[in-house]
Amino acid sequence: MRLRVLVLLVVLAAVPAAAGPLRILAFGDSLTEGYGLPRKDGLVPQLQAWLDARGHDVLVLNGGLSGDTATGGRVRIGHSLARHRPDAVIVELGGNDLLLGLAPAMVEDSLDSILRQAGRGGRPLLLVGIASPHHDDRLRGDWAAIWPRLAARHDALLMENLYQPLFDLPDQGYRTMLQPDGLHASAQGVGLIVQSLGPRVEALIARAEARR
Repeated sequence: MRLRVLVLLVVLAAVPAAAGPLRILAFGDSLTEGYGLPRKDGLVPQLQAWLDARGHDVLVLNGGLSGDTATGGRVRIGHSLARHRPDAVIVELGGNDLLLGLAPAMVEDSLDSILRQAGRGGRPLLLVGIASPHHDDRLRGDWAAIWPRLAARHDALLMENLYQPLFDLPDQGYRTMLQPDGLHASAQGVGLIVQSLGPRVEALIARAEARR
């Protein structure tokens, strides 16, 4: 009897423990948090549903905070990492910095710190940018240059403009995909965004799985 128990224990010890679902932290502002939408219609729940439908064993964690800036994210990323212990991180910040008229260089410095902290130890990253609507070509260009430069510096996957799927609609179609405030995507708009963001998250998942 003791021999059977011993053999069983040896066999159980040889079986690897289930790793559990990959944990992906979506770290951002109101666009990530799901401002103005029923919980099921926000970016994180819709992204989770999209990934579930494609058979991915992942858990997308909502680290969005309405009103947050890149400077604010720089302060809270450490706590968010310690709390959620993610295998990979999506960083989506900058929209509120645009609204506040903050200098691109200042925003880039804060995002650089966030990505450095989030990517510690080789944790895979996906950077999601936002395009400047400013009419000044030079300022718009300075802003657009932030995202590929940071992605290259931190070996992060990149979606340069979260709202690009909406802007790609013909005529003024993108306006129909916004909430009444004219800033945040509607549930349908979020659905379009997820269709574009999803494959990039799948690439992030592949990187995270390769590290396990």
